[in-house]
Amino acid sequence: MDSTQTTGTQRRVLVVEDDQTIAEAISARLQAEGFQLRTAGDGPSAVEAAHSWQPDLLVLDIMLPGYDGLEVCRRVQADRPVPVLMLTARDDETDMLVGLGVGADDYMTKPFSMRELAARVHVLLRRVERASIAAHDPRGASMQLGDLEIDHAQRRVRVRGADVHLTPTEFELLVCLAQQPRAVLSREQLLAEVWDWADASGTRTVDSHVKALRRKIGAERIRTVHGVGYALETPAP
Repeated sequence: MDSTQTTGTQRRVLVVEDDQTIAEAISARLQAEGFQLRTAGDGPSAVEAAHSWQPDLLVLDIMLPGYDGLEVCRRVQADRPVPVLMLTARDDETDMLVGLGVGADDYMTKPFSMRELAARVHVLLRRVERASIAAHDPRGASMQLGDLEIDHAQRRVRVRGADVHLTPTEFELLVCLAQQPRAVLSREQLLAEVWDWADASGTRTVDSHVKALRRKIGAERIRTVHGVGYALETPAP
């Protein structure tokens, strides 16, 4: 295998999918990218594998025997924070929002291309690496925007003094908006800066993450500019 293609070497990915054909296809693609792979076909075995093997990322189907992907995500995140790419067979925004609410970082609707799945796995892991670097950067500082506080070094967010749990993706999205308060950022801009994508077809992902973020920090804090994008509302200087 060409060493330039093994960017995932030493990274562990747990694929949780009860459809063996899909699980094998995902595993084959990610192994070709250089990742170490394990699979699980039901909820209980997925939680056990996540605990014992300590993967760097989960590719997690929402519909599973035993208990579903949402419950798997809750249990895994309670044990150890880990990025989760959730798979859903339904193009249902409710499923997506619930998945994001229990700690998933991204989602894909079946059917999907293996090429795009591999790209999203790489993006999620790069985001975790950037977060780790930022957490150890002595230049990291807090941003205070009214009663909203963003602590870059600790990657913590507080609203009116109370901690708010955000996924890594939600944190990056909030920081991106907060760096230009009251400025309108297009969906395409947010997609490029937060997700490292240039494909405008993914803008629905931005919308779903904004909705999830609003639920956690307050809907009134993020203004929608129809046909354009979003802006973070902050107190006037």
